[in-house]
Amino acid sequence: MQNEPPRATLDKAALDRLRELDPEGRHGVLRRVLDTFESSLTRMLVQLAAEIGQGRTQAVADMAHKLKSSAAAVGALALSNSCAEVERRQRPGAPQQLDEDVRRLITDGELSLHAVRAILRE
Repeated sequence: MQNEPPRATLDKAALDRLRELDPEGRHGVLRRVLDTFESSLTRMLVQLAAEIGQGRTQAVADMAHKLKSSAAAVGALALSNSCAEVERRQRPGAPQQLDEDVRRLITDGELSLHAVRAILRE
């Protein structure tokens, strides 16, 4: 028996708020928002992977900041929380764990991406 990869879920309340913007689904708001988030997150994961070992604290903090609110908006709360934590730790004077933080964002981002894609396949 193979181990199942961990699964992330998107917050139902956040998804419901997006559905409320287009209650009858005629405009495809939920799908468009998730498509946009998927594209953005995919690009950002590549950028984050390129930051491992580079030591560019500000670049990582900027990416975490950009990703934080969009992740929360689609219900990827674990990713949003990780972004907030990474952003906080990358401030001047805070303890630095840059590569560990980047790997955490990548892991949470990949799990969130999997959850978004599952909804898009429905």
